[in-house]
Amino acid sequence: MKTRVLLVDDEKEFVESLSERLTLRDYDVGISTSGEDALEKVKGYNYDVVILDVLMPGLSGIETLREIKKVKPLTEVIMLTGNATVETGIEGMKLGALDYLMKPCNTEELVDKIDMAQQRKYEHEERIREAKVQRIIASPRSVLRED
Repeated sequence: MKTRVLLVDDEKEFVESLSERLTLRDYDVGISTSGEDALEKVKGYNYDVVILDVLMPGLSGIETLREIKKVKPLTEVIMLTGNATVETGIEGMKLGALDYLMKPCNTEELVDKIDMAQQRKYEHEERIREAKVQRIIASPRSVLRED
């Protein structure tokens, strides 16, 4: 199955160009140009990874990250910005971002981060499935008796 990636950046040309590069590498790519639109897309589709710009008008990247983690906590988020500060990077990581890259970033480096994020999401999902199975196995069963 293809890794599902949502690109979120207010620079439309940037997300379109990056989308083409990732699509050529066989990713299922969606694009969004605002935090508000990204949240609606995340609610309606099971993205594995969100590539999220930090500085956007309206809902900022940090605010968008916070909301994504509320509605889809297993979705991995990679913060991307041309105006990084150490404080913003730390805040993003505290809120659950997997990593933080500077624009313009090397496509291969981003692809490596996406693959790492997808693997991490898969491992979390697998642990949850295993825990559910163990809970089912361990749950008391009612025994029907005939008297």
